[in-house]
Amino acid sequence: MKILLVFATEQESSCLEGFKMKPGSVIFAGSNTISLLVTGVGTVNTAWAMMKWFQLNRKPDLAINAGIAGSLNNEISVGEVVMPVSDCFADLGIETPDGFIPLKDTVFMNQNEFPFIEGRILCENEFKEKALKILKPVRGITVNTVTGTGATRERLKALFNPDIETMEGAAFFYVCAKDKIPFLAVRAVSNMAGERDPGAWNTSLAINNLAATLVELIKLL
Repeated sequence: MKILLVFATEQESSCLEGFKMKPGSVIFAGSNTISLLVTGVGTVNTAWAMMKWFQLNRKPDLAINAGIAGSLNNEISVGEVVMPVSDCFADLGIETPDGFIPLKDTVFMNQNEFPFIEGRILCENEFKEKALKILKPVRGITVNTVTGTGATRERLKALFNPDIETMEGAAFFYVCAKDKIPFLAVRAVSNMAGERDPGAWNTSLAINNLAATLVELIKLL
């Protein structure tokens, strides 16, 4: 298979140092060819970098988005590695005096127009079924602003019932779904999303655990 690994930052992609991979490099793992793409943080960077890569290279048989995430579920702790199986653009919507309205709940979006189902993009393919043997499935949301208050955490939980948040996931899901590329997402929790406390983050633990999980996942696939 031809596999594309997509990370937002070089810090996150450093989990591949054991493979001696750097952005733009290619390695061979058994009969698999693995390429590495580092997009930059956020949905716009992710979408642009992926589309540019697809223009210049043969589309992969599988794309894997990997990196860190914030947990919105107290049962998913710092260091745990999980697999988002659905995602959405959680801050795309309309602000009103009565609160935030997600775009999917307005006339400006058909929440069931491909690739959305009830406003979410789902990961459904044969690779997901294999990955479920070693990874816990979770609901993701994608935000442009990292959650930093308890009020925001509670608002997001009430609106979307998420387990984790990232800044790229839904864009990755969207591009892969629209281009009909099988995909997976793997995220390691670096922090509990809520009242901002940088001292409580453990990015190194998350990246170390992500590295071990990616090795196991690629062997499984």
